[in-house]
Amino acid sequence: MTNRVINLLAFAVLTLLWVGFIAALLFNREMLDVAWQSFRGWPLLVQIVVGLLVLPVTLGLWIWETSWPLIVRLILVIGLAWVTGYTFFPRKSGPQTGTTPVEP
Repeated sequence: MTNRVINLLAFAVLTLLWVGFIAALLFNREMLDVAWQSFRGWPLLVQIVVGLLVLPVTLGLWIWETSWPLIVRLILVIGLAWVTGYTFFPRKSGPQTGTTPVEP
C-alpha cells in the first residue's frame, strides 16, 4: 500500500512539473530560462538533491538550455516527458512471485 502511495505521488508531481514545462514552452519560453538560472543559482547541495528528485525535468531544462537546434531539443524534451509519464504511470501490480501457494 505504501509503495502505491509513493508511486501515485511521484507520478502526480512529475506530471504537474511536465505540464508546467510544456505550458512554459508554449506560452512563455523566457520562464524556462529563469527557472534554469534560478536552479543554477542555488547552493550545490540543494541542486544535487532537487536535481535527483526531479531528474527527468531537470534534464529537460538542461536540454532546453543547450545551443542544439530547436527541433532536436523539442524531440528530446517531448520524448523525455513521454518516457517519464509512461515509466511512472501507476499500474496495478500483478501477483508477486512466490506468494501463491503451490497446489499438489
